[in-house]
Amino acid sequence: MPDLLVSPGRGSAAPRLLAAGDRLVVATHNRGKLKEFATLLAPHGLSVVIASDLGLPEPEETGTTFEDNARLKAIAAAEAAKMPALADDSGVVVDALGGDPGVYSARWAGPEKDFKAAMAKVEELLIARGATTPERRSARFVAVLCLAFPDGANELFRGEVAGTMIWPPRGTGGFGYDPMFVPEGMTRTFAEITAEEKHAVSHRARAFARFAEAKLGGLRGAPPSATGTKEKRRGAPPGATGTKEKRRGAPPGATGTKE
Repeated sequence: MPDLLVSPGRGSAAPRLLAAGDRLVVATHNRGKLKEFATLLAPHGLSVVIASDLGLPEPEETGTTFEDNARLKAIAAAEAAKMPALADDSGVVVDALGGDPGVYSARWAGPEKDFKAAMAKVEELLIARGATTPERRSARFVAVLCLAFPDGANELFRGEVAGTMIWPPRGTGGFGYDPMFVPEGMTRTFAEITAEEKHAVSHRARAFARFAEAKLGGLRGAPPSATGTKEKRRGAPPGATGTKEKRRGAPPGATGTKE
């Protein structure tokens, strides 16, 4: 799957860069994501505006892939705010569950954002499928960032980190499924490591590194493992390189926002 996808805007296909002082809308209402974006954007001198501060609504996520949802959120914010917008869509893809919860990761937590219940559901399904050993519990966090402009031009940047789903959950940091996910090469969950350690290896940091390299003139403070334009997908099952995530596991009538 390409790590960088470009859709030219109306009347222009030329690459567009952001410079220090430019205004940028971060199109998310998720506080956990806002905190991570603030840290990642801080070194670059952009004037960051939050979508909620502008009173921008959250568009319904009708896409069936992370790319679809990141794009629709970024374009909606850019057109409404009349300035560039950065949005992300992310989730955890569990191999033994056929890729679930995937793009529906946040919706599994329901309208109350009960991720303890969502993690318990993942564990229940893993047990039901006989996935009781680490080898059977492989997973990956996926994040796709979209930078969009008011004329509809947009670019996508994808990052992934492979790991294992554990039980019981451990740690009090992070958010979402972090307490259940041990990244490859570590023994602690995303919820047990420090914010600095997470920024060095996370899916969002890797996607951001590609965004920074392409749009901010280089990587400042980005993790060394994320400096290339391509990332080898570790732990991905055979055949998992397509551009679409299968649409599975969405609860009936679920329209909640993504984690």
